[in-house]
Amino acid sequence: MATKDDNNALPYLDDKPVGAADFYFAINATFRFILARAGLDGLRRYWTDLGSTYFAPVSQRWKANGLTAIEQYWTAFFKAEPGSEVEVRRTEDMVTVEVKVCPAIAHLRQHNREIVPCFCQHCYFISESIAAPAGFTARVRGGNGSCTQTFQPSRPEIAPQDLTEIAEAAC
Repeated sequence: MATKDDNNALPYLDDKPVGAADFYFAINATFRFILARAGLDGLRRYWTDLGSTYFAPVSQRWKANGLTAIEQYWTAFFKAEPGSEVEVRRTEDMVTVEVKVCPAIAHLRQHNREIVPCFCQHCYFISESIAAPAGFTARVRGGNGSCTQTFQPSRPEIAPQDLTEIAEAAC
């Protein structure tokens, strides 16, 4: 069993080099369940709470190590995601995650699952709630199978996320 240590970009206890793609069925079903019972605002609160609580160790690393930690996290994260095609780039003031093939959307489509239309918004709400306590902000453009996510230090001149820039997911 792997152990959690400060040198591991993913602060989780897991001994698998790659996750199980069927997990995407579970998260899609969870999103659908919460959406049906708590509405869109409730689902967004769930994503925000998930980012600020479950992912708190990630936020702490980002705060301590800045853009380097953000780059390392997303590189390791997508390396462990089955079927992903992603490029992570860091510049002096930003990390860009170019998702060419979203592993979740691809797997759900491959298995003819009905995808929750707002599925891609979870990337923004979770990432922003990880980034904000660390002094960063996240933005997402695209969706429905490919997107661009950016992470940069928070500044007042950065416009809020425009949710219309995140495409709805479709089968």
